[in-house]
Amino acid sequence: MDWLNDFLTELSGLLWGWPMIILLLGTHLFLTIRLRFPQRHIFKAIRLSVKKDPDATGDVSQFGSLATALAATIGTGNIIGVATAIALGGPGAVLWCWLTGVFGISTKYAEGLLAIKYRVKTESGKMLGGPMYALERGLGWKWLAVLFAVFTALAAFGIGNTVQANAIATVTFESYGISPYLTGAFVCLLTGAVILGGVKSIARVCSMLVPFMAAFYVMGCIYILCVNAEYLWPALKLICRAAFSPEAAGGGFIGSTVMMAARFGIARGLFSNESGMGSAPIVAAAAQTRNPVRQALVSSSGTFWDTVVICALTGLVIVSSVIAYPDIDFSNGATLTKDAFAKIPVIGRPLLTFGLLTFAFSTILGWCYYGERAVEYLKGKNWVVGYRVIYIVAVFLGSVMNLALVWNMADCMNALMAIPNLISLLFLSGVLVHETRKYLWSNRLDDY
Repeated sequence: MDWLNDFLTELSGLLWGWPMIILLLGTHLFLTIRLRFPQRHIFKAIRLSVKKDPDATGDVSQFGSLATALAATIGTGNIIGVATAIALGGPGAVLWCWLTGVFGISTKYAEGLLAIKYRVKTESGKMLGGPMYALERGLGWKWLAVLFAVFTALAAFGIGNTVQANAIATVTFESYGISPYLTGAFVCLLTGAVILGGVKSIARVCSMLVPFMAAFYVMGCIYILCVNAEYLWPALKLICRAAFSPEAAGGGFIGSTVMMAARFGIARGLFSNESGMGSAPIVAAAAQTRNPVRQALVSSSGTFWDTVVICALTGLVIVSSVIAYPDIDFSNGATLTKDAFAKIPVIGRPLLTFGLLTFAFSTILGWCYYGERAVEYLKGKNWVVGYRVIYIVAVFLGSVMNLALVWNMADCMNALMAIPNLISLLFLSGVLVHETRKYLWSNRLDDY
């Protein structure tokens, strides 16, 4: 299989190279300007996310939809991905990652809007939507919609399943010596207990798990930053300087070019918040909401929490810890986070372990829903149960297998998902402006 792994490595590097980064970031900037900076409504979006809209049509609450999307989005990329960006691009990568999240809010807004605008209701009353429906019903490009669904169904087994299960098994083995086979069996059973109940079961668990895990991790990071208080301001200055000056690195860091800092910071930010990938709008379509713009605002808050808050905190913890403890090996992205958190007495290592375990498990749940909806679009609801069973088995396999090949395949599938989704966003930007003008710019968010 070495030839296949080598091929996928080359393909992944090509797909996630500068053309993709420019396309994604360019879409973020284009939609930000065209939609008059929806980022300025972020606090309104947060308020809407916790409000119930029981008279509106949909399968789950707006908060349940957001929690499920965040469950899939907040994963190992928020912890390990940030460390990798810093190791490869220097401390300046943190700022580029953060800026990507800020501008990505507009793209996540657009995805949520189209998800509601073009969703369909099945005979059983279930709501289905996502980029495949926007491509088919909005643009009439059924073939591209089918390709997106195929890529999504396959990608769910990679970054959403086996990669996350392997992360859980690795953490429990390294921290507590628990066999990956035991961990895999336990996570497999736990996953089955949740996802066999369908979207309402997934949304219910995510609604309880996501706020708790995110709040615990954020508070832990804030505590660490308080411990590193004297190094916090130097870390902030270093991050800002290194983002634009290759000579700015210091305090244990090796200098990096501006292009390297931008490339890896932007790539990790895009990979972390999934804005533009087309995954989150699949569950946004199930939300109980009275109009497309309300859910668009709620969806946009997901990128705010994922990248603007959690990734930024992780980056500050790592950079301040490296300045405080120069013996940390900055060049090794795989161990950088572990070494940085381990320097903090009592809370550091348990916080990292808890964050990785809960983030990874929640991602498994969220991506299962994405894969199910893709399969239902392709083959109908009768195939969904079979997909769930295979998905559960894959959790166990991911816990005990070597994932170099899976990682490369997942990267390729995620990039291939993004391309048709970005096409729908750009070609339907007129619809986005029309709906935004109708409800948001006219202050009619309460209208049906």
